Amino acid sequence: MHILVTRPLEDCSEMISRFQSLGNQVSHLPLLNVEKVNYVNINFSEYKGIIFTSANAIKFLDLKKIEKKILCFCVGNATENKARNLGFQNVIAAGGNVENLKELILRNFDKKNGKLLYVSGETVSVNLDEQLDKEGYSVKRIINYRTNFNKKFDQKFVNELKLKIPDIVYIYSQNSASSFLNFIKVYQLESHWMNTNLMCIGEKTSAILNEIKWKKIFLFNPGEEEFLLYKI
Repeated sequence: MHILVTRPLEDCSEMISRFQSLGNQVSHLPLLNVEKVNYVNINFSEYKGIIFTSANAIKFLDLKKIEKKILCFCVGNATENKARNLGFQNVIAAGGNVENLKELILRNFDKKNGKLLYVSGETVSVNLDEQLDKEGYSVKRIINYRTNFNKKFDQKFVNELKLKIPDIVYIYSQNSASSFLNFIKVYQLESHWMNTNLMCIGEKTSAILNEIKWKKIFLFNPGEEEFLLYKI
């Protein structure tokens, strides 16, 4: 089976190796570039918990003044692993989506205990801070990175992709979906995907790519990628 993986390499290298070990051909097409955004100085001692909705939020945060025993909420396994590798000791992870993360916070953090710091990218699919605010929580959101469409692709890679279109494509965000649609149109690949299964996180993400004809569209949560191989 030919699988196209679209996340930055540091976020999907383990997955690529796992797919290859199962005998699959894997192509890698990073759709987004990530860059740091400067943010105001933070007095971390004011907060009793910190929320990360991506590994990039941790990567671009100055961690020197953070007490690593702070209660740390992560959206999924990749973010949890990043947090633990950088020294956070009290980490709780959700199942890979923001709705689960919200429920995890509601169950494990009493709003009377103090303020939460929410570190995220410029574009989010769910306004978690606003949702928690409605529940009576005090949440400060800090934006410390942004994503841009990757517009530089190796022509040899594109030519090889045209010769063997993937059986499966994994798309992880609305930004990634928009970038992939742009890639398809720039290289005039609109009619090439009728035998490809599109795997998307959420209906809003898949809706961006609905104008392309796919074999089938599946919705999934991070961590379910391998399981989906057996559904097609």
